[in-house]
Amino acid sequence: MNSVVNGPVYADVPPAVFQPGPAGTQITIRGLTKYFAGWPLYENLDLDIPKHKIVSVFGPNGCGKSTLINMIAGLIPFDAGEILFDGKALRDTKIGYVFQNYREALFPWMRTIDNIAYPLKLAGQSKAEVDRRMAELVASFDVKFDLNRYPYELSGGQQQTASIMRALAPNPEVLFLDEPFSALDFEMTLFIREKLQEVFMQTGTTMLLVSHDLEEAVYLADEVLLLSKRPTKVAEILKYADARPRTVNTLSEPGFVDMKRRSLEIFQREMRR
Repeated sequence: MNSVVNGPVYADVPPAVFQPGPAGTQITIRGLTKYFAGWPLYENLDLDIPKHKIVSVFGPNGCGKSTLINMIAGLIPFDAGEILFDGKALRDTKIGYVFQNYREALFPWMRTIDNIAYPLKLAGQSKAEVDRRMAELVASFDVKFDLNRYPYELSGGQQQTASIMRALAPNPEVLFLDEPFSALDFEMTLFIREKLQEVFMQTGTTMLLVSHDLEEAVYLADEVLLLSKRPTKVAEILKYADARPRTVNTLSEPGFVDMKRRSLEIFQREMRR
């Protein structure tokens, strides 16, 4: 008997034994396969995402950067493979997700403070627990705008700040960020970068960031995951160890310049293939 996955035919074979990642792995991906209209996007992808690191995902347009993190986060189904979070299933893992389109990410009928608190209320936390966590987030992000206003009354940067606060509210084990700066002006981009770094340094939350901007991807990352053209594979994983907090001065430091150069070389190599 054969099984069909969006067109291609596979002979039924016993499932492979799941091979865990090395010590310190947060997300273990084995045999990840995804087809669109019968054509492969990912085939048998194996990947280990480390704990307590920011991993940036960068690659050519159409290679499936957002699709990858959406599959890991459970937002898009995949055709084959297995994903575990510190040895657990997704349903047993607390995650946060920051969407690219912040205008559609927040519930317009809820006040901004209620949007941020939503995952805590959904989890059944008491009013005292919710109020305490809200106070922590407001202090951490140094919020100056009125959280009692509705999202549509806020600026784009304020809405994205609220989206990030909501994603962080339940103290997630993993935070997914899908091009979170793409719709922000430069001033707000700098602000959100700074706040994400502060949160990371305070909590060590594992973050998986998709970016279409190489400088941005390198600036925030401990590791840069560089992808190939379709069918998409891991081209290289580069480690970047410059100290945090990173600032505007980081952009001219030798470690950053070299990391950006190496990433660009790999990107251009993959584009030529």
